[in-house]
Amino acid sequence: MIKPVTYILVFLLVGVLVAIRFFENELFYDPYLTFFQNDYLYVDSPRRELFKLMAFTTWRYVLNTAVSLVILLLLFKDKGMVKFSAYIYFFAYIVLILIYLYFVVNPKQEDYYLFFNIRRFLIQPILLILLVPAFYYHKLKS
Repeated sequence: MIKPVTYILVFLLVGVLVAIRFFENELFYDPYLTFFQNDYLYVDSPRRELFKLMAFTTWRYVLNTAVSLVILLLLFKDKGMVKFSAYIYFFAYIVLILIYLYFVVNPKQEDYYLFFNIRRFLIQPILLILLVPAFYYHKLKS
């Protein structure tokens, strides 16, 4: 693909990631959105529907992952890197969702900060932010 077209597509896909974040209240069930915006270290965990919460968190992770993998493909044009990234996303999901589930089922105020950060990896494209510079550095060294 021509470089300007690639950059425009990447820009549009980043816009999709921003839109997912901007419309998170309308698109996803997540009682922790308002919980973590407030003074969460001093209040109890919100009431939640466990299955619905896990389903929407998974859906959001899948959306962010799909967009992120397309961005990586456009930037690096290497299907091997994208396949490797897909494995990273899959294994990260398994580990993170299990930890997330533990914190949802066993809420303790002393764990809220760690819970907040685990949740952040699930609902935001942080892995993309980590993988782009790592792959760029790898490409420079190769």
